[in-house]
Amino acid sequence: MTITKEISGSSAVLKLEGWLDTPASAELKKELDALGSEVKELTFDMEKLEYISSAGLRLVVVAHKQMNGALTVKNASVEILDVFRMTGFDKRLNIV
Repeated sequence: MTITKEISGSSAVLKLEGWLDTPASAELKKELDALGSEVKELTFDMEKLEYISSAGLRLVVVAHKQMNGALTVKNASVEILDVFRMTGFDKRLNIV
């Protein structure tokens, strides 16, 4: 998986590309930990994300808690949106 990070002030965008599976989750966790407390709003741009596993879903929820709910998921494919719907995360997350 490829992660591209863009930080502007207190906002960050993580562009995810490929598969967010168990091995890639470790990489994403490192990126989330590196954001630090100065980042108050986080966006996951999933335009090029092809797959998300349960480990990836867990990290999305962890990031949501870290950001005190100031997390947005954008450009998710129909398949990824279906996973969010099946798990009920579509009711918790800001998905645009």
